Amino acid sequence: MKFSSNLLFIFATASISAQNLPQKLDQAVKTFLSADAAYASNLSFYVSDDSGKMIYEYQGNKGLTTASTQKIFTAAAALESLGKDYRYETTVSISGRVVQGVLKGDLILSSNGDPTLGSWRYEGYRPKDFQKKIIEAIKNQGVTRIDGNIFLDDSFFDFQVVPGGWPWNDMGNYYGPGVWGINWRENQFDLNLRGSHILGTNVELPNVVWVNDLKTAGSSDRSIIYTAPHSPVAHISGTLPNKAITVAGAMPNPPLTLGNEISNWLKESKIEFGGEIISASAQRIANQKVTKYPDAKIILTYPSPPMEKIVYWFLRKSVNMYGETLVKTFGKENKGEGSFSSGVEWLKDFWKAKGIKPQMINFADGSGLSPQNYASARAEVQALLWTKKQPWFATFYEALPTHGIGIKAKSGTMRNTKSYAGYHNGYVFSIIVNNYQGNASESLLKILYNLK
Repeated sequence: MKFSSNLLFIFATASISAQNLPQKLDQAVKTFLSADAAYASNLSFYVSDDSGKMIYEYQGNKGLTTASTQKIFTAAAALESLGKDYRYETTVSISGRVVQGVLKGDLILSSNGDPTLGSWRYEGYRPKDFQKKIIEAIKNQGVTRIDGNIFLDDSFFDFQVVPGGWPWNDMGNYYGPGVWGINWRENQFDLNLRGSHILGTNVELPNVVWVNDLKTAGSSDRSIIYTAPHSPVAHISGTLPNKAITVAGAMPNPPLTLGNEISNWLKESKIEFGGEIISASAQRIANQKVTKYPDAKIILTYPSPPMEKIVYWFLRKSVNMYGETLVKTFGKENKGEGSFSSGVEWLKDFWKAKGIKPQMINFADGSGLSPQNYASARAEVQALLWTKKQPWFATFYEALPTHGIGIKAKSGTMRNTKSYAGYHNGYVFSIIVNNYQGNASESLLKILYNLK
């Protein structure tokens, strides 16, 4: 009888706590919105339990700019439609014949957009690993000299490499690179400086010249890099402290950067090469016909890590370039067109088919970097609830970062915008605030700490 009484007490306590939760959340939201920093803010907040029962909402249907919580839609769609074992592929081919060690033709690289090619994140897939594989493949053909060119066939996706809604002051920085048919080193480079003086880059950027408007001031990095796809001009402005420092930027032309590195690898390996480095996109810019190699011989097929690993880093470190590659892949795989518009359209249809009202998911890209993305907190919770029922959910959940007191959630940040979407203590939640003039991360987490 004593055991039964204790059990009833526990159940009653839990029931009272659950009944009090909406009131606690409502009070926390009112406190948040009453702050001066939230005077002109807009908030969308939605909480359900694991079964999908609504616990609390504040403007749950309101579509707001999400920032990187947009990635939950892209990641889940990738795991479902492509599969966690999906791999991208890059191939190396040769045209012409090899005569007494001389390749009487071109060395050709093509890819279906592998976003991990040359990434430092994956053991066994780093630049030195690709270098070893490609040099071995060339030597296995008995080649000691290449009389032709290096051709980078980056035509798998369409020509537009950056989503139309991205801000100009994001595009040149490391988190805002474009997406090519051939990507390399996550399309990033490191710029080494001492104060305002440029020392050099970790990789060569072919044909690029720098306009340097940096000033030496302060104790932290407040610089901005401006580069544009295919442009030979790079601009850096802002301030840097008077010490050795490295800042990262977006490559203006990853295929040509890779081609330049391959040329250097050939020379290091005593394979003679004196030809040109050409890409399909460069031929299009020059109004030339894109070269095709119907009889080329594949000498190397280089797969990417599996999709489950790609999604891990996509969510864990919020790699925007992965999201845009996935969007173009959606378009290519499902609509036959590797463009942002076809991929975004497919992504919206995907979630509409899962029961989310299309009015609540106005996507503009796959990463959330565009301020033209709008989604509601309720839509994000619906996506998370559906994801929780899938056989690959453990992969998705493991990829989510941990915040504060153990909250598993994807966060999103851009100027005056903050969001969190995830799982905690049996609840599924999304909270998005726009135009908040303060430390939104700390303020939103205080609200979420009530989910206990």
